[in-house]
Amino acid sequence: MDISYIFVICLMALCSGGSSLSQVEGKQKSGRGRGSMWWGIAKVGEPNNITPIMYMDPAIHSTLRRKQRRLVRDNPGVLGALVKGANLAISECQHQFRNRRWNCSTRNFSRGKNLFGKIVDRDSRETGFVNAITAAGVTYAVTKACTMGQLVECSCDKAHMRRNGGQPQMVTAATAEAALERQQQAAMLRQQMPLQDQHPSQRLSRMNNASTMTDIAPVEHRGGRNRRPGGRRGRRKFWDNIKFPEGQWEWGGCSDNVNFGLRPSRVFLDAKQRQRRSDLGTLVKFHNNNAGRLAIRDAMRLECKCHGLSGSCTVKTCWLKMPPFREVAGRLRDRYDSARKVTLRNDGNSFMPESPHARPANKYQLVFADDSPDFCTLNSKTGALGTQGRECNVTSSGSDRCDRLCCNRGHTRRIVEEQTNCKCVFKWCCEVTCEKCLEHRAVNTCL
Repeated sequence: MDISYIFVICLMALCSGGSSLSQVEGKQKSGRGRGSMWWGIAKVGEPNNITPIMYMDPAIHSTLRRKQRRLVRDNPGVLGALVKGANLAISECQHQFRNRRWNCSTRNFSRGKNLFGKIVDRDSRETGFVNAITAAGVTYAVTKACTMGQLVECSCDKAHMRRNGGQPQMVTAATAEAALERQQQAAMLRQQMPLQDQHPSQRLSRMNNASTMTDIAPVEHRGGRNRRPGGRRGRRKFWDNIKFPEGQWEWGGCSDNVNFGLRPSRVFLDAKQRQRRSDLGTLVKFHNNNAGRLAIRDAMRLECKCHGLSGSCTVKTCWLKMPPFREVAGRLRDRYDSARKVTLRNDGNSFMPESPHARPANKYQLVFADDSPDFCTLNSKTGALGTQGRECNVTSSGSDRCDRLCCNRGHTRRIVEEQTNCKCVFKWCCEVTCEKCLEHRAVNTCL
């Protein structure tokens, strides 16, 4: 065969392969938007006015995927909790970053995945925080709705009462720790026992998610492998954060049912499109979603109340309760500051630290794949709004300090006159009257 003919055939094959590769790269690039359409439900109206049938509203229906529509259809009341969770997440995101160059702005963006602008088209720290805070917000709102009796599908968590036949039981920190140890040992034995040798109820418990607080095991999408952080170590992490009171106390019958709140959050937020083998963005998003959910679960605390005559503490009742959401958001902001940059492994199913000297991120840390854009100046391509016109503080030592927030461009100073209430007097009964006073305040604005 002519050598020149063989050369032409090889050249055509190479060109065809390069064309196919460029098409694949083009498809991956065109689908890079990491925004979530469901964010648009935050703008549909007052959460307390949301009814279950409203999932058919075009403004809501168009923002949800098929699995998400099925969830809100089959679980009346969940839609209102989802709207509350989305609004809570947006509000806290803007509060936590109010003094930073990126301030989680939703200005000029109406709905859907464009709610936060083009910033979320990158797998940056900012996108990671948005995904984590929205996952935490949904978990928090659904759990709170359970506790308040607003969902027919669940109620507050009475698992600790059920362990004693529904009756109160006096316990101490030592007995609580011992009971936890026994539960963990039994769980480890069940996991080691072959499935066919287990009691039917145990098989069902193992095949499904556990229903008690000690057996919470949300799916972990860390590194692209769907795992459940089971065993002694996963449950121990939760209880290590719980401070048992001194003396004797008894479990109350109504703890926050965070175990139920985790499930709708996972189903709703991880109702992701098909995961491509080399889609690092999907792996990063799932990881940060799970980190947001775990931030709620592992912030649970034991709250107690004394009962007795004349303020005595004859009986102390305790239950598990979520902390204020602002506290959770603050922890996620700290994890944003310490987020790890990752890259795809050769297997295409997991990620690893970009730096060979960095330790792998655990399931509680946030991760990102792309560097953040420059937020100093307006850039329509990256979605950065710039800091021009932002108010800064000349005396601050934090991120809102004028030279830092204004990116060393300088700032202007002006005196504004504000009307405030002053000299307020309480009149019996029941009225407070105030006078109007004028105050002068210096305002520094970035150039």
